[in-house]
Amino acid sequence: MHRTPLLKLLERYNLSPLLTAEEKPMLERIVEFVNSVPDCFKREHLAGHITASALIVNGSNDAVILMHHKKLDMWVQPGGHADGDSNVLGVAFKEALEETGIEELYPLSQEIFDVDVHWIPEGKAPAHWHYDIRFILQASADAVIVSNDESLEVIWASVSEVMEKTKQKSVLRLIEKWQRESQEA
Repeated sequence: MHRTPLLKLLERYNLSPLLTAEEKPMLERIVEFVNSVPDCFKREHLAGHITASALIVNGSNDAVILMHHKKLDMWVQPGGHADGDSNVLGVAFKEALEETGIEELYPLSQEIFDVDVHWIPEGKAPAHWHYDIRFILQASADAVIVSNDESLEVIWASVSEVMEKTKQKSVLRLIEKWQRESQEA
């Protein structure tokens, strides 16, 4: 597994105006983790592993996709395990397709949009850390969501609907960044 491309992405993100003070210690943890764990992309590394996710915005840039995750019982953005794949943007695309059924997705940037480190409680696997690398993707204007087995529900949500559905700080941070970036564009 080749860690250098991810480390370069993380290095560029460290200089990005998108990086928030809240994320800075998480970014440092991710860099340390990737540098010290050769199999960081494998979920078999039970203490933790790299994941990738995507904030998916609609064609008119006024709604995002949220999924009510079955296992975690919370509203989150699509994403999942790298499963040995070191191309984290590719993983974010793969997970977005699997969890939404939307094939027409376009990166708004090849660069990282956000990072997060979060604890996953014991389930089928022991409790562990997810070192999540996040991107922003845009769906085609006519994109229709297809449900998946990992979610109770997958929806297009406006900002106000996101605020009603979740209090997850990391999801709300994604929404705040997206709003700020779309206003500046």
